[in-house]
Amino acid sequence: MIDSILRELELRADYLQNQEIESIYFGGGTPSLLTNKEIDLILDKIDSLFEVNEDAEITLEANPDDLSEERLYSLAKSRVNRLSIGIQSFFEEDLKYMNRAHSAQEAEKCLEIATKLFDNITIDLIYGVPNMSDERWRMNVNKALSYDIAHISSYALTVEEKTALDVLIKKGKLENVDEDLAESHFKILIEETAKEGFVHYEVSNFGKEGYFSKHNTSYWLGKSYLGVGPSAHSFKGKERSWNIANNTKYIKALQQNELPLEIEELSVEDRFNEAVMIGLRTIWGVDLNRIHSEFGDDLYFKLQKNYQNFIEQGLLEVSDDNHLKATPKGKFLIDGIASDMFIV
Repeated sequence: MIDSILRELELRADYLQNQEIESIYFGGGTPSLLTNKEIDLILDKIDSLFEVNEDAEITLEANPDDLSEERLYSLAKSRVNRLSIGIQSFFEEDLKYMNRAHSAQEAEKCLEIATKLFDNITIDLIYGVPNMSDERWRMNVNKALSYDIAHISSYALTVEEKTALDVLIKKGKLENVDEDLAESHFKILIEETAKEGFVHYEVSNFGKEGYFSKHNTSYWLGKSYLGVGPSAHSFKGKERSWNIANNTKYIKALQQNELPLEIEELSVEDRFNEAVMIGLRTIWGVDLNRIHSEFGDDLYFKLQKNYQNFIEQGLLEVSDDNHLKATPKGKFLIDGIASDMFIV
């Protein structure tokens, strides 16, 4: 697999057209299984093919049960300078409901050690879990903040079809998700993180100044990115591509110097809809001047017409510098609001 990833990097060396690399992210699957030597092999190959910023953010994504004390000390000696840890909850009953492999005790022990070794840590928390009271959620958030981390990504629980959770809910063995509960938790999250100086810079992301995710921010600002490995996605202006998910087929293709991917050319409507969706999720909003210059009068005036109703409802607002943004009232509903303004 490592050899195939290295070969894919070589075959796609021109993809970013000399764009400087600001972020490298080891995610998906279980990247914590990589040894330091394997991480170095990949990073050295990237260095040889691309222009990498000397302050590049290098993130490794892992779950608490993958980050033993020994592994954390080993990672601290690598070039990885940021950890993304899938805590999800500090309570055992929530973890069991979500069918997580780690325990609450493992989550706490992991953070106790990690925060001594890494300055830049983000954790994931899930809200809207059935039977999680507002009080327990507030305790969850404050427990996370007690470790003096600088970034939290938090998402409402969603139930994917055909998962174990979906089956158990449909059989009536587990309670289903409650949107009102999720909204209440969302408000608590905003309130508690603000007390500690966190900026709610994207609907699901909260960071202290200087600790916003470079990786995610590049997505939201529409920058090109290259993803390598099975299932990885890439984006470049007017096209998106994604690799085959099957490991064996991925490796076999690259052994034959073939790229195992599909490419989609994005239509004007696709790019417009994405600009609206991504922009509204961030504190920067949708730059209406950019929409006008990039997409022309027709789509610009359609957007203006579509957002008026949401402004009247107090869900959206236009700033003095002509950016369309979600109001505090509109943030929890923003995905639905954005989709209502899509051009089909």
